[in-house]
Amino acid sequence: MGAQKRRLVIAIDGPVGAGKSTAARRLAEVLEYVYIDSGAMYRAMGWKAMQAGVDIRDHDRVVALAATTEIRTVASPSGPRVLVEDRDVTDALRTPAMDEASSVVSTYPEVRERLVALQREMAKDGGIVMDGRDIGTVVFPHADVKFYLDADLAVRAARRLEDLRKRGTTADFDAVQADVLRRDARDRGRGASPLLPAASAFFIDSTSLMVDEVLSRMLAVVEKVLEPDKS
Repeated sequence: MGAQKRRLVIAIDGPVGAGKSTAARRLAEVLEYVYIDSGAMYRAMGWKAMQAGVDIRDHDRVVALAATTEIRTVASPSGPRVLVEDRDVTDALRTPAMDEASSVVSTYPEVRERLVALQREMAKDGGIVMDGRDIGTVVFPHADVKFYLDADLAVRAARRLEDLRKRGTTADFDAVQADVLRRDARDRGRGASPLLPAASAFFIDSTSLMVDEVLSRMLAVVEKVLEPDKS
């Protein structure tokens, strides 16, 4: 991308297992943008609560803790790192326990408001790709480009199972698929920022697509947005 081109805010939404995180990370690498995993920020909030001895289901205490917690994502040679009060907690976040903590704390509107404010601050100068559940609808309703990725349930469950096994977690397909369904219901049914496609989002069904194919489709859209005005 030429240096003269403006730096965009790109939002990618979709359910668990749709492939959005992998695609978002690859897209950010190609564009030389910062990749921000919004889900990791919610996991970091869950981690902070557990470290502080706060029950993640204690709404009032979690909200109070979130109000004074600083969470940000920074680039590094090894990839994006998540910091909580300048402590790198990235490696502690990819566990089933943190996934569950994220699912709980993300249902609290006040926590979402706090993290949305932090996410917008990180994106104020553009040049970011952020993925999550409500990026194009709530966090960046005026994002320069919005994508919504989805895939068949069985494919998403299989991807989730592979991810868990890579982390060394023992799981079976039926249990993982049931968990994906439960998370879908929670994400789509919550009152605060439910998962749904933004009206202007480019929809990509990744069921039968390889990562490079998803990336190619995204880059075609981004390149078109970055085309100089020829009028």
